Amino acid sequence: AFLPPFLSSLKVSPLIEKISDHKDFKKLLRTRNNILVLYSKSGNNNVAFGFSAAAAESSLRLLSSVAQEVKGRGTISWIDCGDTESRKLCKKMKVDPNSKEKGVELLHYKDGAFHTEYNRAVTLKSMVAFLKDPEGAPLWEEDPEAKDVVHVDSEKELRRLLKKEDKPLLMMFYAPWCGVCKRMMPSYQQAATELKGKYVLAGMNVYSAEFERIKEEYNVRGYPTICYFEKGKFLFHFENYGATATDIAEWLKNPQAPQPQAPETPWADEENVVYHLTDEDFDKFIKDHSSVLVMFHAPWCGHCKKMKPEYEKAAEFLHVASDSPGVLAAVDATVNKALAERYRISGFPTLKYFKDGEEKYTLPHLRTKKKIIDWLLNPEAPPPPEPAWEEKQTSVIHLAGEDFRESLKKKKHTLVMFYAPWCPHCKNSIPHFTTAAEVFKEDRKIAYAAVDCAKEQNHDLCKQEGVDGYPTFNYYNYGKFVEKYTGERGVS
Repeated sequence: AFLPPFLSSLKVSPLIEKISDHKDFKKLLRTRNNILVLYSKSGNNNVAFGFSAAAAESSLRLLSSVAQEVKGRGTISWIDCGDTESRKLCKKMKVDPNSKEKGVELLHYKDGAFHTEYNRAVTLKSMVAFLKDPEGAPLWEEDPEAKDVVHVDSEKELRRLLKKEDKPLLMMFYAPWCGVCKRMMPSYQQAATELKGKYVLAGMNVYSAEFERIKEEYNVRGYPTICYFEKGKFLFHFENYGATATDIAEWLKNPQAPQPQAPETPWADEENVVYHLTDEDFDKFIKDHSSVLVMFHAPWCGHCKKMKPEYEKAAEFLHVASDSPGVLAAVDATVNKALAERYRISGFPTLKYFKDGEEKYTLPHLRTKKKIIDWLLNPEAPPPPEPAWEEKQTSVIHLAGEDFRESLKKKKHTLVMFYAPWCPHCKNSIPHFTTAAEVFKEDRKIAYAAVDCAKEQNHDLCKQEGVDGYPTFNYYNYGKFVEKYTGERGVS
């Protein structure tokens, strides 16, 4: 590419595409879907020329590094509105760099059209983050209010900070998409400013797979995880995620380990008229009662907790009814694993109906007292269940904990959908995800995969991959996590 005299000594990355012709620019927009364009003006020797030249040179140096970092995922282009041909292009694009304070303008084009003016921090880190996710939120350190938070980018920086810092230090390990983190950040950064000089408050985005070692070391199982250090030594976790700046300051005056939470009372130990069965007494109870509805549940299951009061009300009604059509029982499937295995329980709650000692039906969830009683008065077979996603013939690969990483290593590009079968958003996304997988079924380098996080064998895997809501879409390159997909959930 021809460089103006004032830039002839500058080494511009060959990855930066210099454009001067309108047809070439239209072709670029047609063939690339993520482009950041630098518009500058060399022009005649006017007063602004020296300033524009310096700004263009500075921008091109930085953009040469950005282009290297986003190679294959984003394009950097440069249009010098100073020469005759390019001036026409700039006019057509309605861009005048001279109208800008520094004589340069950065515009982003997405999917063939203008998307937005780049108005975030002009730093390598911010520009790379923007091109990797043009619609994502700015980095935490771009917030002027967060200027007193120490932002750590690498394991090396973290080790250096812990080694040299004598003041007590609070470190928030977070993920950029985490809602709880975002809600807490304003209080955290306010505390950082108010406590500056006495304490250090730091933050580190550890969502990427490259930080697995740090997550293991400091027991990061969810986001945020906030660790307290003295002289580089980790002492406790801080767990008040609704804290104000004052709460944080008060806690730092007298840091204490989190108090262990009182364990929840098991449902079986609460006063209720539901019969709570175990591996030992289940068979005898089923034989002794001719009509039994059994709810298989887990203590951590939110849907079970919501259903519990309705189930108890129905049990009380049946308990006092003179001609009761049956009894209600419950089994904690996490404790009574032999029963859970015997009846192939894979999700919670699961309702099974037993008649005269035999299993008769697996029922869709009867969530309310009325539905439970109405069904027991007329126990009919439910409509046949829709086959599970993994039982259908599709181009989606269904993975489990033990074969996850090995399977991904074989593919250059894999998009993985982490889901739960009961989740409404997942149900809406599954047909589109499946159709997208069909498009690439002949391509050996590309795979679409899915992991059912409701299965016990996948619980650890889903936690490890940063899944804290459904569906979660992660993109992997030869088995290495690259980024979270947060775009539209339609086929395209």
